[in-house]
Parts: sequence; structure tokens; C-alpha cells
Amino acid sequence: MKDSPHRLRLHCNSAIPERYRDSMRNLLAFDLGASNGRAILGRFDGTRVTLHELHRFENNYIEMNGVFYWDLPYLYQQLKLGFLAFRQANMGELDCFGIDAWGVDYGLLDKNGNLLSNPRAYRYAREEDMSEVWKQLDFADIFARTGIAAMNFNTIFQLMRRRCEDDAALQNAETLLLMPDLLGYFLTGEKASEYTNVTTTMLYSPEKRDWDREIICKLGLPERIFTRIDYAGDLRGKLRSELAKELGINQAAFAAVGTHDTASAVAAIPGNGNFAFCSSGTWSLFGVETDRPVLERTVRDANFSNEGTIQRGFCPLKSIMGLWLIQECRREWQKEGTLYSWDEIVDQAKQAEPFRSIIDPDYGEFFSGGGMSEKIQGFCRRTNQQIPESVGQMARCIYESLALKYRWALERLEDIKGHRIDRLHIVGGGSQNRFLNQLAADAIDRPVITGPVEGAALGNILAQAMALGDIKSIDDLRDVVRESVDMETYTPNHTLGWEAAYRKLCDFWHCKVKMKK
Repeated sequence: MKDSPHRLRLHCNSAIPERYRDSMRNLLAFDLGASNGRAILGRFDGTRVTLHELHRFENNYIEMNGVFYWDLPYLYQQLKLGFLAFRQANMGELDCFGIDAWGVDYGLLDKNGNLLSNPRAYRYAREEDMSEVWKQLDFADIFARTGIAAMNFNTIFQLMRRRCEDDAALQNAETLLLMPDLLGYFLTGEKASEYTNVTTTMLYSPEKRDWDREIICKLGLPERIFTRIDYAGDLRGKLRSELAKELGINQAAFAAVGTHDTASAVAAIPGNGNFAFCSSGTWSLFGVETDRPVLERTVRDANFSNEGTIQRGFCPLKSIMGLWLIQECRREWQKEGTLYSWDEIVDQAKQAEPFRSIIDPDYGEFFSGGGMSEKIQGFCRRTNQQIPESVGQMARCIYESLALKYRWALERLEDIKGHRIDRLHIVGGGSQNRFLNQLAADAIDRPVITGPVEGAALGNILAQAMALGDIKSIDDLRDVVRESVDMETYTPNHTLGWEAAYRKLCDFWHCKVKMKK
């Protein structure tokens, strides 16, 4: 990872086809993550796209009265600033815009279309919310119906908590919109729920291609709040006229894209043939593409999810606790008085002893914020390993453990596919960490190909081009990606040390090591 934003290489206009010489498409992607957001302009000539970052902003959940919320008015204002940055760039008219964000979180609107409260953040989740659902439906049944892994922050559990609390906002709600659709509504006035994000809720039926209304009714959730479902590549209205006037821009079209950022990032993978992907950031989303959900018990027991793709298929994937671990440690070191750059952290990790200590990145305590270094040390202590003390030891422990977890996930994906996977594509901000990329190649013993960094934004932009009729299929979309991005390949250097470390990680999984407090 680098502290400066990564940009795709620029292409000269001499390669622009004749029909696009006078009218480059201007496509604006709002790519929102759980820690920051970006407004990125894509200029598309019909063959290649160039990216220009126009606006970047922080995004942090806030605590009020013990509840974690997202600050929606702040996010809405940042999107407006993104439009203003486009106007100031003097690129002509805006053809289209789209929004992608993380999954599961949502906002509630009243009968007048007004926000009932700031959306709750998924970090507010707790195990008890799952228990309330299991009283009505068991996990095996819900997985067979939805194909989604049981994670305590899933929308289904968040809503069940509100029902059990007799939450006034839920009782008075007329509409539920997931985060990117919620922001899109305030920009356009259009209410719809895009497929890829809907699949993350654990309330979607792949068989019926609709909300699973039987689950909704059994849990006593208000059926009226769930809107129609649309798909990436559908046009969904225009920027509100009064807002366009305020911002000084035209009424650009609004497209449904892969509103789940993972779906947009996967769409922008420049791969073909037999590959797995890892969308690397705060989370590492590790999976493959399939036409149908994979609902076997082995998939369920490994806690894999079947999330939607922009081509209306599925991604059996594992949500691995990714760079959140090192992000939290870095925040702690900063509070203690030292702000390390990401390059400095990597340099110290390189100098640390390899395989000194290994953790399971998905151990439950690592999910919540605060005290991450102490939690990692506690895990190592209870598993009779050496305790990471220095910055380098802690970082190396995290990076090696992530690489080993990638191998664990890859092997289970090979079981799902029924054959060997040849290579791994890593996209997203985490792909800038060249040290982690090499560790991943070494751990899985096959090539790792990285890029694009701004995968979600690029997939978002090209889904807009699809909505405008400039791109016809996912294959055409990936052809554009291959023409537009630089990729880097990492050759594996697999040693016996990796095998020993992997056996240790597998012990954590198979034996379910007891973590005594």
C-alpha cells in the first residue's frame, strides 16, 4: 500500500476511434468504502478508459448513545462535492453516474420519503441478533434458500434486532434502501434495490429471483419496505433538476451498477479462463464466478457466501478479515505517538523473522475495533506461539496469516469448482502492497496477478457504459479493462516453511482451538 492515490495509466487521444473523437463519454463513479470514499471520473473512448480522481473523503461510523451510525448527510454532501469537482474540471457534460458501496447496511424512509434516522453501521452487530433469527429459522434452511454465510452483521440480523426492540423507525418505515441505493434516491428521487447488494442481505431468493418474502414474513418483518429489484446496466432516472441547477451541471443519467463494491471490483478483473479473485481492502473478498449459487453443505460449513455478479450470476466467496487488522494496529501506533507510513510498516515486516507467529484472521475478537495488537498477542499466547512485540513482528504476523488464509480459501474454492485453479487475481487498494502480493503467491504456490487498484470504480464506470449501450457484455467489459490497465505478475517461491505454517493455520480451523480468556 502507498499513501498516495494510485492512478491508471493515461492513453493519448490518437488511439480514439473516429466516432468518439468529438465526444468522449464522461462517466462518474462514486465508490464508497467503510473508511473512505472517492469520486472518480472515467473518460471512455469506446476502447479504453482513463481514470481521474476528482474528490476523496474520509468515512467513519460515529457512536451515539451506544449505537454506531453512518453520517448520511455528510456522505450526501461529499457526493455533491464530487459533482462540483467534475464541473470545475471542465470536461464537458456528464453522461452518467453510478454509486457502489459496501453491503448489508441500509436506511429507512417514511411515507413521505424522508430519512427516519441515520443508517446504523454493521459494526454495531452482535451474536445475540443471530440467536433471535435461529429461534424462527435454522441456519441450514436459510442458507439453502439464500446461499449467504451467517455473519452477525447481515441485514437480516440487523432488522431482527430492531423488531425485537420494537424500534419506532422500523414500525414507521415505508421503504428500505441499501446504502448506495439510498444515496441514489436522494440524488434522483428514484427508489429501487440493485441485485448485487440485495444478495448480501440474506433475504434474497436465488430461485425466485426476488426478495424471499417467506423468510421476511416468518421473522415478522414489514414486507412493504422492500422495493423492486433492478440490475447493473439498467438506467434509473436522472439527477434531480433542482440539484443539477444548484451544482451547475446537466441532468446526467443515473445507472444501476454493481452497487455492492465487491461486484464492481470483480467485474473489472482483467482475467479469463480458470482464476480466483481477491478484492483486497479492509476486507479480503476471496472467490470465483459461477452461473448458479453453490449451496452444498461443505460450502455452508466453510461459511462461504453466494453473492451476486453484475452479469446476474453469483460469486461463491469468503469474506476474510483483511487489512482491517493492520489498519487497526496502525491507528493504535498513531495514538501512541508514531505515525508509520504504509511503506515503513512493510519495510519493518520484511526485516522480521518469517513464520514466527500465525493467527486466524477471522477469529471472532478481531472483528471489533480497538486493542487489536493486544488481541493478536492474546491469540498467540493462547496458541503457545511467540508473542509479536515490535511493529515489524506484528505486521509480518498479519501479512503472512492473510496469505495463508488465502490458500485455505483457494483450496475450498477448488473443491467447489471440482478442479485446480490456475492463478489468483488481486484487485483493490490492497493490491498496492507488493510484499503481501508476493507472500500470497508464495503461500498458494501459483501466480498472482494484480490490478486494477481502483477496481470497484472501474467496474462501476464500465457498467454505466453498459447502461448507455456502449458495452454489450461482461466479456466486452473485460476487454476494455485489459486495454486500460497495467498488471503485474508475482511468481511463487513456495518453501517448506509455508507448509509448516499452513498446517498450523489448519489446526486453528479443524481443531477449533479454544481461546480461554
